[in-house]
Amino acid sequence: MPELRPFAEVTHLFETFAHTAWRLEVQRGYTSDRTSAKRQRYLLGEHLGFDPEHPWHANVRRQTEAGKQFERVRIVDDPPTQDQRFLLASGLGNVEAGEDIRNLNRGQAQRHGLPDFDFWLFDSRVLVRFHHDADGATLGVEVTQEPAEVLRGCQVRDAAWHHAIRTAEFQTRVLSPM
Repeated sequence: MPELRPFAEVTHLFETFAHTAWRLEVQRGYTSDRTSAKRQRYLLGEHLGFDPEHPWHANVRRQTEAGKQFERVRIVDDPPTQDQRFLLASGLGNVEAGEDIRNLNRGQAQRHGLPDFDFWLFDSRVLVRFHHDADGATLGVEVTQEPAEVLRGCQVRDAAWHHAIRTAEFQTRVLSPM
């Protein structure tokens, strides 16, 4: 088992990266989302748009205004899980903040050999791999700059990005749960 660190130990990377912060998100849901106030607002039918006071949105806006890129590909089941529907809705606020979020059907992701774990890739040189339990709780992260692992992360990024669809367009393809 690799050495796992608390996610809090790597959050500085979201402010100190030089060019790109890219994420692959493959979980069907996250424990932290299920217990969030934002999730409760979603269940009540509230719009989850850009909030300039939200720390994530404020940082994304600050970084993208400085010319940096925040990008993410979410792997989504067909049909999406309830947790994935929440992520699609809440992701629109991230997009408004400046993050480019795209989505890819899980079957396509598997056909293209994408991994079954989440990670962030910073400036194509630092890979932060998440470890989750079966319920989607983060157990910790491993951080590497090992060239072969970073190269594989770059290859995954390129393949996922090529086939993924922008969030707004993807949402039009997802049937309403109502």
